Amino acid sequence: METERIDRVRRAMEARGLAQMIVCDPQSIDYLTGVYVEPFERLFALCLRADGSHVFFLNKLFSVPETPIEKVWFTDTDDSIGMLAQRIQAGEPLGIDKEWPARFLLPLMERLPGTPCQLASDCVDSVRARKDAAEQELMRMNSRLNDEAMTRAAAYIREGMTEAQVADFLLAQYKELGCQDVSFPPIVSFGANAADPHHMPDGTILREGDCIVLDIGGKKDGYCSDMTRTYFCKRVSDKHAAIHDLVRRANEAAEALVRPGVPLCQLDKAARDVIAQAGYGEYFTHRLGHFIGRTDHEQGDVSSANTALAQEGMVFSIEPGVYLPGEMGVRVEDLVLVTANGCEVLNRVDKRCQLIG
Repeated sequence: METERIDRVRRAMEARGLAQMIVCDPQSIDYLTGVYVEPFERLFALCLRADGSHVFFLNKLFSVPETPIEKVWFTDTDDSIGMLAQRIQAGEPLGIDKEWPARFLLPLMERLPGTPCQLASDCVDSVRARKDAAEQELMRMNSRLNDEAMTRAAAYIREGMTEAQVADFLLAQYKELGCQDVSFPPIVSFGANAADPHHMPDGTILREGDCIVLDIGGKKDGYCSDMTRTYFCKRVSDKHAAIHDLVRRANEAAEALVRPGVPLCQLDKAARDVIAQAGYGEYFTHRLGHFIGRTDHEQGDVSSANTALAQEGMVFSIEPGVYLPGEMGVRVEDLVLVTANGCEVLNRVDKRCQLIG
């Protein structure tokens, strides 16, 4: 069990005046206890208490390793919510995980009408956001594997291939590289399809002059990678080369500012200003980045609305883009790890405009 992590969550709870909190996100529970369960429709919850008397609520169908946490077992036909309600301090504020389904929360609130519930996921998410030394090394390792997958894909792609063929190739590479899964289904976009940032691979055929957006990531040992590079098939117009250079410079302008204490919104502004000054501001249609770790998108983002400060140990993406509807798109994405004095860029694949195919 990760006692130090739980202690940090307890301190965050106490700072909010919470003596009790329900955590149900399987990734968060695994992060705190080393117990992973995929509950599907069944109740699975960890009740954290500021006094340290934590309680697991587990269906008897679940097989879990031994932990020093007290366990309350139930079957499919037991009143699991009633059993949970009996362990809650009625009338005292109760923190609730953002992932807890309404089918559990609402019946619990009915059982405990005088108990105020509040969204308290940030008590766990703020701890998960700052990676410890072991997690940082896992993020580095996975990013190195992702660099290799990207390098292999760039060497593989040829004119006449379909997006789906390239996606299938990438899936095979992650398996060969020892990943247990992908962070998300690979995004492979040719030509005008790249104007959709989340285009899913289809039968579109690669033509000479097309842009090629590859947004990819693998998952190994419980942690994710994520990176985007944009290439061009055999040739590139002056206009499209200039847009690629613009997006790369926006990426690097934001990365140059990353250090502890910098508001995350300033990073977004740094990249957005570069693109806006070139006249493409309206075509940068999403936030600059997202946090990442045990899942590809963890709580936290790098956006104009987020005034939170960067802190040592945080890992997030820097991914500006320009998307011209019906024509093309460019995105350049790295993961960065906030260090004591700046940041470490975890991806090393060349970001300059390149021809492949």
